[in-house]
Amino acid sequence: MRGYGRGVRLLEVLLPGRCAICLLPGRELCESCFAALTRLRPPVCERCGSPGPWPVRRCPECVGRRLGFVQARAAIVYDERARALVRAWKERGRRGLAHSAAELVLEVVPRPGSEVLVHVPGDPERARERGAVPPRALAVSLGDRWGIATADVLRRTRSFERQRGLDLATRRRNVQGSVVAKRGVPSTVCLVDDVYTSGATADACARALRGAGATHVEVVTLARAVR
Repeated sequence: MRGYGRGVRLLEVLLPGRCAICLLPGRELCESCFAALTRLRPPVCERCGSPGPWPVRRCPECVGRRLGFVQARAAIVYDERARALVRAWKERGRRGLAHSAAELVLEVVPRPGSEVLVHVPGDPERARERGAVPPRALAVSLGDRWGIATADVLRRTRSFERQRGLDLATRRRNVQGSVVAKRGVPSTVCLVDDVYTSGATADACARALRGAGATHVEVVTLARAVR
């Protein structure tokens, strides 16, 4: 599997490009599919970014939860189109989609007032298979456009089962204590990830950042699951 990422990049050069969603030949993400992705516009929960009929400080999804971040924002709803985009980006090595993901975030999410962007660390085993960590590429692309530095300060202490299909309680147990941060993290940090599902991964990373010196952690993701 060590040559997987290299093989994917070679195929990208040799084969004609196709849209990650509709599979028609052309751009990585065609204009029609780019426009069809459902943007997450206000009103949203002030804390976790869940959409609703009116703005609230806490919604049923985050009320009563002690979260390590002060707020989370995402660009698009994690529906079938978004899942196809994320699968192509993460599991099929379509690295160019990081730029499309950044464009979507820039369109919807305001620039954070953070000193540094930090990406959610990839699982070491999957990173070797895929040859890349999508949240890192997204953070770099956003940092270039926002004029914010990026830093690689988080790492996973262990691999864990895929979160897909797990209930909220299991997700939380799955990631508990699985992330550590280097000391000396700036006080204001923006954590970047591809998908916000339950907030368990973002919370684990935010807690690690706070333990390493951060006092204010925001979260920005491409997509968000909407219940």
